[in-house]
Amino acid sequence: MAQILAPTSQWQMRITKSSIPSSPMTGKMWSSLVLKQNKRGVVKSSKFRVSASQYSDYTINRVEDLLNLDITPYSDKIIAEYIWIGGSGIDVRSKSRTISKPVEHPSELPKWNYDGSSTGQAPGEDSEVILYPQAIFKDPFRGGNNILVICDSYTPQGEPIPTNKRHKAAQVFSNQKVIDEVPWYGIEQEYTLLQSTVKWPLGWPVGGYPGPQGPYYCGAGADKSFGRDISDAHYKACLYAGINISGTNGEVMPGQWEYQVGPSVGIEAGDHIWASRYILERITEQAGVVLSLDPKPIEGDWNGAGCHTNYSTKSMREEGGFEVIKKAILNLSLRHTEHISAYGEGNERRLTGLHETQNINKFSWGVANRGASIRVGRDTEKEGKGYLEDRRPASNMDPYTVTALLAETTLLWEPTLEAEALAAQKLALNV
Repeated sequence: MAQILAPTSQWQMRITKSSIPSSPMTGKMWSSLVLKQNKRGVVKSSKFRVSASQYSDYTINRVEDLLNLDITPYSDKIIAEYIWIGGSGIDVRSKSRTISKPVEHPSELPKWNYDGSSTGQAPGEDSEVILYPQAIFKDPFRGGNNILVICDSYTPQGEPIPTNKRHKAAQVFSNQKVIDEVPWYGIEQEYTLLQSTVKWPLGWPVGGYPGPQGPYYCGAGADKSFGRDISDAHYKACLYAGINISGTNGEVMPGQWEYQVGPSVGIEAGDHIWASRYILERITEQAGVVLSLDPKPIEGDWNGAGCHTNYSTKSMREEGGFEVIKKAILNLSLRHTEHISAYGEGNERRLTGLHETQNINKFSWGVANRGASIRVGRDTEKEGKGYLEDRRPASNMDPYTVTALLAETTLLWEPTLEAEALAAQKLALNV
């Protein structure tokens, strides 16, 4: 993100019945994507093609009519899509249930359960895992008063399961010292779109490569931009849902995109990223394209995919904040190993010191330096206050873990005087 602006007043997503239009995303919004996919499977026989097309259109239209039904005039009941994180720590799972009436807050929703043995989160002989509703968003797929529900997972005894990173993050963000500093986050989520049949980037020749990087970043044109419809559909769906999405752009590697969420306060940042990822998974599902959050989807002279995290505290944003930022960077340098271990799987393939990264084994910071671990913007240096950008997190990082760790390291953790002095010397030399 170019800058951190004031966050929304939304801390917990609340839904009001009157503000929600029905059926916001009809099949027409995906028509260009579907047509592109259908063209690949066209049969040569023109006679068969016509009859098959007519049957297909008839079937799709009938199904679409049912999908777009507005049940609001006939029932107070709504559909809640309960969403949680699966056993890999990066996969999103969901299932639906009927709620008797519209709700405004997660506390109005019942807990639910799922089969943890089927998600790699519980043994078969004791497979029940309990879902706790934590944040709600408007459902851009079903419309009306229907909602998406971000949940975290617990044992029947009420203990968070190992993949429940939200629970620990909530503890950090409930610390009074953290609350008083009002931590803001702006998260830049990069992702790669893959062709569904060959798992090769969208727009790339199968088994081959496009021209070298250069013209694709923020580019326009059929030979430079691949997947713009998906990016735009996701952008609008997130705005409809109430996700604090602040922008999007094509990335350096063709077939790769980025969107930004924030500024968000505390635990809200993780909730909004996970909800946005779920919506992106659903949109790519409908478009017949595979979403990849691999930090280095293509080896060689191609940019990887990160999740740069912009961060500031109240003290950083006030007069004299640049000194607070430098103290925070010092703390981050001392806990570099702890952060790297929590910043995403496969990140060593991305953090090589090339393609706008610092080597994974080194820590550095600099003003306007995209090859550093931590970048500080020119405006922050000029104004003497602002924010820092942690460029180390991978695209598949857990946002609860990363945001909480930044707050913990910079606000709650205190290094020894000896370690602090040594780190200050190293940072002065940037070694």
